[in-house]
Amino acid sequence: MTGYHLSVLQGAGVTIVVALLSLVLSVILGLLGAAAKLSRNRLLMALGGLYTTIVRGVPELVLILLVFYGGAIGINVLLEKVGYSQGIVFNPLAAGVLTIGFIYGAYMTENFRGAIKAIPFGQREAALAFGMRRWQVFRRITFPQMIRYVVPSFTNSWMALLKATALVSLIGLHDMTYLATQAGRATREPFQFVLMTAVLYLAMTTVSLWVLRWVNARYSLGHEKVTL
Repeated sequence: MTGYHLSVLQGAGVTIVVALLSLVLSVILGLLGAAAKLSRNRLLMALGGLYTTIVRGVPELVLILLVFYGGAIGINVLLEKVGYSQGIVFNPLAAGVLTIGFIYGAYMTENFRGAIKAIPFGQREAALAFGMRRWQVFRRITFPQMIRYVVPSFTNSWMALLKATALVSLIGLHDMTYLATQAGRATREPFQFVLMTAVLYLAMTTVSLWVLRWVNARYSLGHEKVTL
């Protein structure tokens, strides 16, 4: 295996890091967004609705470029106003994670909102009537059941998020797509490196599907026995 192939494999590690960090951020934003949209506070409901509507209506590539270029410009302008003259440059890894996490947080918001609404409301009312705090109700009643309902839609969002990590190569992050492109140019054999990248993504998505199917069977309503 040549050094170029090894570099693409190393880039696959960067891709996995970006995907996992973005997933964590998207889940946090998704839970917060779902709580806002299910809130009785009109302002929070409006903010949650605005977030999901705008983010899901703007292409991912455009948002990545806006965060990487426009975000840095906006922050530097604010820093100049407070007397900090030294500008900052966005780290491609941070920009990629923040952008992808922010984008898929909108999708996770809808996933979690739908899963929570599928749980009979009377269960939460009964728990509150017995004196349980709202956090206890969420941890003991809402969250375990929410997992059962959210796994199918969560799987779709995770698969889309994982494939969207290829876009971070456009902002200079040395993930496997970026390194495969560079290797193809250097060797004048782009097909084999693009094919290698496709196979690596396929391997990642296959493993992800295997794990999430196990989780779905583990937390399904009937607690079916898992067959591996």
